[in-house]
Amino acid sequence: MSNRNHQIQLTEQFVYEQLKNENSGHDWWHIKRVWNTAKVIGKLEAGNLFVIEMAALLHDIADEKLNDSEEIGLLKVRNWLQHLEIEQALCDDIIEVISTISYKGGKQPSVKTIEAKIVQDADRLDAIGAIGIARTFAYAGAKGDLIYDPELPYRENLTKEEYRNGKSTAINHFYEKLLKLTATLNTNAAREMARTRHEFMEQYLEQFFKEWNGQL
Repeated sequence: MSNRNHQIQLTEQFVYEQLKNENSGHDWWHIKRVWNTAKVIGKLEAGNLFVIEMAALLHDIADEKLNDSEEIGLLKVRNWLQHLEIEQALCDDIIEVISTISYKGGKQPSVKTIEAKIVQDADRLDAIGAIGIARTFAYAGAKGDLIYDPELPYRENLTKEEYRNGKSTAINHFYEKLLKLTATLNTNAAREMARTRHEFMEQYLEQFFKEWNGQL
C-alpha cells in the first residue's frame, strides 16, 4: 500500500471508529478540527504534510488519558502504521511528533521537528477560545470535577502526575493550563490565530466571576 491519500482516508476512518463516542472533549470532532488546522499551518510553514496529517489524526489514539499508559497508546499507533505498510522512517517521524506534543504540566518535552511544532500548535489552538472553554467543561464533567470551588485554589508549577491526577476544577484549569498555552505556541501562524481566542477566555473569566459573585 503506497497511496498517501488512501492511507490518510483509512486512518480517518480508523480514528473516527475509535473516538466517535468519547465524551471527554478528545472526541472525533476535536481530531478533525486539529487535523484541519494543522493542514492550514503546515502549508504556511512548509512541513511534511503527510507526517503532519497522520500525526494530527492519530495523536489522541496514543494519549495516556485514553489508554492504560502512554506506551500502550503509542504501540497502538505504531501497530496501525505498520498495518498500513508505511515505511519505517516515516513511522518513526509520526511517532516522534505524537510522543512529544502533549501538554503534561511542569517541564514540557522538547519539540524538535517543524511537523511536531505544527501539530502541537494545532492541538493547543483547539484548547483555547470558545471551543477550548466548551472542552474544558466537558473534560471536567467526565472526570467528576466541579465547575468551581473558591476553597480549592489553582495549582502552580504542576508535575506531570499532579496535572494528570490531582484534584482541580474547570475554572482552575484555565489558570493551570489554558491561559499559558498562547505563550507556548511555536509558529507565527498559530500565534496570530491564538490572539482573539486568548482574549475571549479572559473576557469569559471576567464575566464568570461577576456572575459568581452576584454582580449585575
